Amino acid sequence: MSKVVKATSKGQVTLPAKWRKRFDTDRFLIKEEGSALIISPLEVDRLESEHWETIFDAERDGAGGKGIAIDEFIAALKSTL
Repeated sequence: MSKVVKATSKGQVTLPAKWRKRFDTDRFLIKEEGSALIISPLEVDRLESEHWETIFDAERDGAGGKGIAIDEFIAALKSTL
């Protein structure tokens, strides 16, 4: 099934509820492939087994404006290359 959706002024696109309800997640991965965007459900519980690393978690690292030091963030990004 295909559906035409319009991006908001902030660039947000709404996935139809019928599609969202098919998956047991509220996270989706958007990947660019050539001239297409591929949207896939992201099962957060499976991320560890796929060797993903969370660099910044707003709830964990952003509490009270604590954040993460920029040099730590850059080093973590570089380590994934």
